[in-house]
This record gives sequence, structure tokens and C-alpha cells, in this order.
Amino acid sequence: MKIRLQTPISEADILKLKVGDEVELNGTMVLARDMGHKCMVEEKPDFIRPFLAGGIIYHCGPVVRKDEAGGWHFVAAGPTTSSREEPYQADVIGEYGVRAVLGKGGMKEKTRAGLMQHKAVYLHAVGGAGTLLARRVVRIMDVFKLEEFGTPEAFWVIEVKDFPAVVTMDAHGGSLHDDVLKDSTARAKGLLD
Repeated sequence: MKIRLQTPISEADILKLKVGDEVELNGTMVLARDMGHKCMVEEKPDFIRPFLAGGIIYHCGPVVRKDEAGGWHFVAAGPTTSSREEPYQADVIGEYGVRAVLGKGGMKEKTRAGLMQHKAVYLHAVGGAGTLLARRVVRIMDVFKLEEFGTPEAFWVIEVKDFPAVVTMDAHGGSLHDDVLKDSTARAKGLLD
């Protein structure tokens, strides 16, 4: 059974989540990659705060198109590799009150500590399913730093409905990524002995 999460997400809802839980995300999500994370740590912009308090950061460089009326639509919204944000992520979670980070590939110890300290989770989205995930975007609410950062690096603020993800790092220190690595290492050792 999938767990439905609605932004703003409460600390109580985060603390109920465990590694392996399947979730469906609903509400507001902010897309931010390398330039956005660097900006949030170095400049601490206030324009993004209302969207991140109790909210979700998605590591995604979307493929977008403009319609005849000048509005934007997502063509693809697949996750990008999260490990690039490791130097920034824990600080961003704490500064902005983020409850969930969404991407692919997992994150490292600094982020794990930030998730535990600030009661947040890391969620894994399915790579290679960008066009399917784009269908879960109900609307584009706003975009910031588009001219300065370019389309894939801009802060896209979107509303999503039933966006699927899996908890792979929880607020209790659990990490599916570590579990898989340990299991794989043990299996490889067994094969080589």
C-alpha cells in the first residue's frame, strides 16, 4: 500500500516513514539542481522559502516547452543524480525546513545526518521514466532564476498529483543504499572466496 503525502508534510508523517515505504507525493515541489543548491547555501534567497517549508526538493532538470499562450509545460521530469548535491543538501534542509528530498542514486553521510537532525527523508524516483513522471505534474506554479541559470538549473515550482517514489533514506538513519552496498559486497566476497 502506498502512503499518500501532502505538502506541507508534517514531522509526524516523516517519522512514520521507513526505508522501503512506497509513497505518492501531492502538492508543491521545487526543482533544484547544482546552481540552485549553491544559491540556497550562499545567498539564502527568501523567494523560495514559502515553497520549501514542509516541502519537497526534487533533483530534476526538466525538459519543458512553451505553448502558444506563453505558458510552460513539462515534457519530461525524470530525476537526476543526487550525489552532486551532497555538499549542500543538509544545510538546505535545515535552512528551509525541507521534509523530503527526491532524486536518484542516494546521498552520503552528511545528508543522512541532516535527515536525522531535521526530520526529513530521501526519496528515490524512477530513472528513465521522465515522460511518465511529467504526467504527474498538474501545473507549473512559478519559475525563478530562469534567465540566470537556464532551463535545467532554474527553480521550477510545480504542483504534482500522485507522484510515485520510494523512501530509501529515512529520518531514523536507515539507508537502502547502504544496505544494498553491504549485501552486494558480501555476495561478491563470497563469490571470490
